[in-house]
Amino acid sequence: MAKVSASAQKNMPSPAKDIKRRVLIVDDHPIFRDGITQLINHQPDLHVCGGVSSAAHALSSVDELKPDMIIVDISINGTNGIELIKSIRAQFPALPALMLSSHDENLYAERALRAGARGYIMKAAPAEKVIEAIRRVLEGSIYLSETIGGRLLDTFLTGRTPTGSSSAVDQLSDRELEIFRALGEGRSTREIAMTLFLSIKTVETHRSHIKEKLKIQSAPELIRAAVEWVNSQDKI
Repeated sequence: MAKVSASAQKNMPSPAKDIKRRVLIVDDHPIFRDGITQLINHQPDLHVCGGVSSAAHALSSVDELKPDMIIVDISINGTNGIELIKSIRAQFPALPALMLSSHDENLYAERALRAGARGYIMKAAPAEKVIEAIRRVLEGSIYLSETIGGRLLDTFLTGRTPTGSSSAVDQLSDRELEIFRALGEGRSTREIAMTLFLSIKTVETHRSHIKEKLKIQSAPELIRAAVEWVNSQDKI
């Protein structure tokens, strides 16, 4: 085999193991963004190329920074993380997304996968599990906790509704659930419309559908149910 000159060796590309994969973080809590950035940047093969707090900034940052993957929380400024992942999948279909959130995986993991995410992990998970999830998604695989993975596999094999997912709230669409949560957080119809860039009439239509699915008769009862649900989620 012919020898490679010293000058040629100098100009050769670095081995693949020296290339750091670029990660974009979308989360509306600056302290959390700083923490996950430090965790990722301590890895020899990963690097955070940017961090933003809103869906609008996320889409422009993906176009500008060209990350290898994106990590998204459900609660972000503007629309929620699930709707953002749908937009990313439409505009950047090859970009893998991992949802990293404090919201209950029993309710949101399957929704995230349907939206186009390649994995879901809770913020309460150990640091090594978070890194494992990131690498798994970058490899092209799907990452879920053993509990959720087993439940979804059982659903696929048997066609039965997963155990623990029989709540009426599970019947809501992603948009309806987003509005239901906003109502429980004390936001008015007008505020929800402005935040989600919807018309007031559209939000009111969603409210009507939510009442029908939850078998709720009045607006005060809807607000009360939403507040109770949000409080129950915060305790998880």
